[in-house]
Amino acid sequence: QVQLVESGGGLVQPGGSLRLSCVASGDIDSIPDMGWYRQAPGKQREWVADIDTGGRAIYTDSVKSRFTIGRGGDKNTVYLQMNDLKSEDTDNYYCFLDHRRLGRRFWGQGIQVTVSA
Repeated sequence: QVQLVESGGGLVQPGGSLRLSCVASGDIDSIPDMGWYRQAPGKQREWVADIDTGGRAIYTDSVKSRFTIGRGGDKNTVYLQMNDLKSEDTDNYYCFLDHRRLGRRFWGQGIQVTVSA
């Protein structure tokens, strides 16, 4: 199986920045597609961004030009650099990994991001 651990969340003022990281471990044998969703209590989970095996990144419109997704030093780490944060970015952020061989998606436990003055 696969485990995902997120880090880097917290409280930040509007206009500030945070960098989320997600480290995957376990049964991983290729460069997986990975990415981020976010969800506020009582709301549907919203896709934020993902990066594919070839390094192509795509974003939801509301975060384009403000967020950057990339891979860390190894294939199993993905980060989300969030700049110019707004109050509407306040959510729990969840990392995911699409495992081709196992044919399923794995999720992290989520990490809180709060944007408030």
